Amino acid sequence: MRGFRLPRYHEIPDVGLYLEQATKYVNQCISALGFENVTGSMIRNYVKQGLIANPIQKQYSADQIAHMIALVLLKQVTNLEYVSNLFQILKTHEKYTPQVAYDYFCEELENNLYFRFGLKDSFEYLGGTSSLEKEMLRSAVTAVSHIVYLNRGFRILSERQSNGTE
Repeated sequence: MRGFRLPRYHEIPDVGLYLEQATKYVNQCISALGFENVTGSMIRNYVKQGLIANPIQKQYSADQIAHMIALVLLKQVTNLEYVSNLFQILKTHEKYTPQVAYDYFCEELENNLYFRFGLKDSFEYLGGTSSLEKEMLRSAVTAVSHIVYLNRGFRILSERQSNGTE
């Protein structure tokens, strides 16, 4: 996890990526976390379900790619309906523009992962305000970090058993 960082909203390509390019970009962003790669079919299904806005002229913008990254990670810990509800709540909450919500998501995830993997001595509570929406997002991100940690631990144990080093 050392050095893991999700791209911030302003760093996401906003030139319009085609489905294959968007899929490759999202997979590169999350590859260090050990989750299954997202596929073009999955993204098309998310668009059909209204979880990601329709591409414009078959191209995905930074906003849609940010949604993809968050969606792929959050679906690891809760169902798509709840992820959709969380997105809707954050959209209607006037403090959370898509940029602010996505960047906060990235910071919370990295903060959780660095602490969980022992790269930081203490957990930081980011931001000064607290709301139900923020606590829900923080809880979901914490759950993602726990899944990443557990999956990594199980892989290490499995490798030790295979190598006979346990």
